Amino acid sequence: MPSPDPLAGLIAAAQLSPDNLPLRTHLAEAFAGLGRFAEAEAEYRAVLAKQPQEPTVLLALARLYHQQGKASQASVVLENLVRDPNAPAGAHVLLAKLLLNEGDAERAVARYKLGVETDPAAADPELAARLGIDQSPDASEVSDGRVAVGDFESAADVSGRLERPKIRFADVGGMDTVKDEIRLKIIHPLQHPDLYKAYGKPIGGGILMYGPPGCGKTHLARATAGEVRAAFIAVGLEDVLDMWLGSSEKNLHALFDEARRNRPCVLFFDEVDALAASRTDLRQSAGRMIINQFLSELDGATASNDGVLVLAATNAPWHLDAAFRRPGRFDRILFVPPPDAPARAAILRVLSTGKPQQALDFDQVAKKTDQFSGADLKAVIDLATEAKLREAIASGVPKPLTTKDLLAAAARAKPSTTEWFSTARNYATFANQGGQYDDILKYLRK
Repeated sequence: MPSPDPLAGLIAAAQLSPDNLPLRTHLAEAFAGLGRFAEAEAEYRAVLAKQPQEPTVLLALARLYHQQGKASQASVVLENLVRDPNAPAGAHVLLAKLLLNEGDAERAVARYKLGVETDPAAADPELAARLGIDQSPDASEVSDGRVAVGDFESAADVSGRLERPKIRFADVGGMDTVKDEIRLKIIHPLQHPDLYKAYGKPIGGGILMYGPPGCGKTHLARATAGEVRAAFIAVGLEDVLDMWLGSSEKNLHALFDEARRNRPCVLFFDEVDALAASRTDLRQSAGRMIINQFLSELDGATASNDGVLVLAATNAPWHLDAAFRRPGRFDRILFVPPPDAPARAAILRVLSTGKPQQALDFDQVAKKTDQFSGADLKAVIDLATEAKLREAIASGVPKPLTTKDLLAAAARAKPSTTEWFSTARNYATFANQGGQYDDILKYLRK
């Protein structure tokens, strides 16, 4: 006679109250504790279907994937989760562990430090030792979870981050509206400086691009620099944030100084919402100090920003501090939607370059990939390629990619933008007093 299921009562209760999300979360934890991972994942996903952005459940799902050795799935969940300025400290620490396992020690250190800064209780001594981080507080002053930096500390050397991109707008498919705004704000002032000065318009300024992840915001920023043959500095969280008190502000100032020395220069901030989060949401004064420094640099309080072109990207503009939207800072806020059909066809064509192929009809595949981001389209190509590799290994005869292969892969893949739009719709509908999210509503009505 089979032994009774130890979770039978809990399962029955969840079936009777399917909308009791704390109960279903508890059931998922119980499944995970017994090694019943598939059932645990199903319960977590059921909860997320009702509360898509619940951070504790997202973190629990990532831990479940990590427990099973599914590093890539865990990374995807965590990369999206840590974009939220209020993400749990444990999410940063777990992502640091995954990044270290992938060999990306620099980003792992930055993530770990950010997690410990958010909540010192999240510290993992074993991971810190592997990262080479000395957590000893001897002779240090701690404030808001960050250790005060002494006079002997200096800002990181950022000169090695300078690039000279070769790509131009012609290499970026679609996004014509966004390109036109960038031309007006950034490119035309550099090409017609006398005309703009006659009207008292400075050469420089800031543009904030927002939209679902994987839609080419970083690629477009590089193309902007290439279009005007300007220097380009890409800034990530790890380039600014530091657990040492005062060091983050120094890093930020050093980045702006490097841009000013190499003007014209495009200074691009990715995941800017993590650096410029609403100060009303921040629990620690250290985060407010970074924001104040950022605002001061944008205003050119200590040095002119003439010729410095600041671009920033975010997937969550609703978390951005309102002060950044003031004229003279990020006074252009542009929606970057998923690529349209012609752009999807162009992206698929580029991604297929160098692979064996036979008369691929990219336009047909583009019609079947509505709302797919550029990253999603890469996943389609990867799935089709992997299927062909399996066939080649089995038969010993390599065969080219066909349109049928791409369509089959597209049917298996799902657009990652869907979840973002479900969240964005709520903000555009209920928190759009200034009309800043009208572009989202227009896109969703198509």
